[in-house]
Amino acid sequence: MAVRRTGTADPPGLVCVGVVSGARGLKGDVRVRSFTAEPEDVAAYGPVVEEMGAPLFDLTVVGTHKNDVIVRIDGVADRTQAEALKGTRLYVPRKALPEPDTEEYYHVDLVGLDAEIIGGETLGTVKAVHDFGAGDVLEIDGGPEGPVMVPFTRAAVPEVDIAGGRVVIAPIPGLLGNDAEDDNKEDEEKDTR
Repeated sequence: MAVRRTGTADPPGLVCVGVVSGARGLKGDVRVRSFTAEPEDVAAYGPVVEEMGAPLFDLTVVGTHKNDVIVRIDGVADRTQAEALKGTRLYVPRKALPEPDTEEYYHVDLVGLDAEIIGGETLGTVKAVHDFGAGDVLEIDGGPEGPVMVPFTRAAVPEVDIAGGRVVIAPIPGLLGNDAEDDNKEDEEKDTR
């Protein structure tokens, strides 16, 4: 399974494809931290809009620098204007994005799904999708187990039902708090023998 990186708490109908991280040079170029699978695609889906859907700018990618793409924005002609945009989140309408491939999901499509354990027990709701470097992880909260981090793999998440509004979580050992308690009890029993 794969996840196309996008914003995780976006306004309805919009997806955050990047955020302006700073200015570059004197002619108005900006550095953008891209949330798209291919960083240069931050400019591939048409003009970006602000949170309420009003058009902001057309973007042109002119290069890369470390983890950022360098972008030229129509109407931004100097460093002062570029610096004023730092922190600006860049959105596109969800309908502008291509449909993901089989077993590929946008973060925005996973956030808000109900999470349940195989058999139907409620685990909570997908609050966010993270990638700490070892693969995608679903953050699930609001259920009886409290916050739970679940690796987004086929073994841990055997079913993703976007249309049905849910993900199904396999009760793999060590995933839920009660497994740790059971392990501790087994260790205590071994120690008393």
